[in-house]
Amino acid sequence: MSNPKQISLGVSMRYLGYHAAAWRHPSADPDAASRFSHYRYIAQTAEAAKMDMVFLADGVGMRTKDEPPGALRRSHQTLELEPLTLLAALSSVTSRIGLVATASTTYNEPYHIARKWASLDHLSGGRAGWNIVTSWSEAEAHNFNRDRHMEYDLRYERAAEFVEVVKGLWDSWEADAPVFDKQSGILFDQSKLHVLNHVGKHFKVKGPLTIKRTPQGRPILVQAGAAEQGLEIAARSADVVYAAPHDLAAGKAYYANLKDRLATHGRERDSLKIMPGVTLFIGRTRQEAQDQYDLLASLVEPELGLSYLYAQMGDLSGYPLDGPVPEPSNPQVRSLARGLLALARRDNLTIRQLYGTIAAGFGGRTFIGTPKDIVDDMQEWVEAEAADGFNLCPPVLPLGLDQFVELVLPEMRARGLFRTDYAGPTLRETLGLTPPPNRYAP
Repeated sequence: MSNPKQISLGVSMRYLGYHAAAWRHPSADPDAASRFSHYRYIAQTAEAAKMDMVFLADGVGMRTKDEPPGALRRSHQTLELEPLTLLAALSSVTSRIGLVATASTTYNEPYHIARKWASLDHLSGGRAGWNIVTSWSEAEAHNFNRDRHMEYDLRYERAAEFVEVVKGLWDSWEADAPVFDKQSGILFDQSKLHVLNHVGKHFKVKGPLTIKRTPQGRPILVQAGAAEQGLEIAARSADVVYAAPHDLAAGKAYYANLKDRLATHGRERDSLKIMPGVTLFIGRTRQEAQDQYDLLASLVEPELGLSYLYAQMGDLSGYPLDGPVPEPSNPQVRSLARGLLALARRDNLTIRQLYGTIAAGFGGRTFIGTPKDIVDDMQEWVEAEAADGFNLCPPVLPLGLDQFVELVLPEMRARGLFRTDYAGPTLRETLGLTPPPNRYAP
């Protein structure tokens, strides 16, 4: 009998957790998202458990709106730290856990990203990862000298070129270029330093990068989302993809679609890890897990709950909260509105129950159950080729992480599904991925 496939695990540590009411939970420190000690505890706990990585999502503007009025003041999606500064600090108090953060290709320049992430990879000993996003909100445009956000297709076209420029800059130095020969006075072999001289539609970047080749060859590249253009960027360049399917069938379809694209770019299927996000409500019994879900649901004030439905369903504040969900009114994204209405009608949900479902995990997939239930589900997804691992999005931090480590990991290890130690010092080794070749090296 063959050994079961090992499951990769990451922990998303944005805000105080992925539930809208996380900051109101009895265990939560409402100010923790601004405290280094909070993130240090999460990173060190995840590292002690031998998890692959911690992840800090980011946006460069306040996306939460005061719709309906009174919602904004109740949201904890308003206070956070700049990710790369935080990860650099965490690199000094950890030694094995991967450190991944988001940076936008819309509101940065390639040289900035190449330089910062190469620095983090060196500072951390080879544990850096860049989550590639294009940004999507008008709030971000308003912070970067724009009245309107860049057009959708143009954003992705720019992103595709952006990533290629960053990869080129990371190849500026061959690994053995530095010789540090004090006797001859030669610091490096100049034949192994390369100038990119990129000239494209969106960028003109000469190079070289003033940072030697990093411990991983280059930082891990992460991509999230399901847009066609994003899938192509992932197929060409990504090492890890954060996915968002809500059920097994959708997960299998996404997995097959993306993995099938890899051959076009000369890549093997196992050169990319697909890690769907999931918010877990964990209990020693199913009732205990349900009680945790219900407690958090009870802490969502109506204005905040309705804000999670506003963009798709319109202003529902004039309808009875415990009444049926009405037809959407001028939805911003019609497909999402249809999906929410179908969910409400399928499960006979009231408005309050529908916003509670969405608020439980920022709209992502949620699962309520015992450790056995959770590991059964994870194992099913991996064996069905719907996932290579999971990006854990705890409802409350650090409580949800502590519960996962205490209750779920022992069950995973008992089934041989998760490691007992790291494979090596770099994130690339932890993920079981081979180092990328330098385009200039023989």
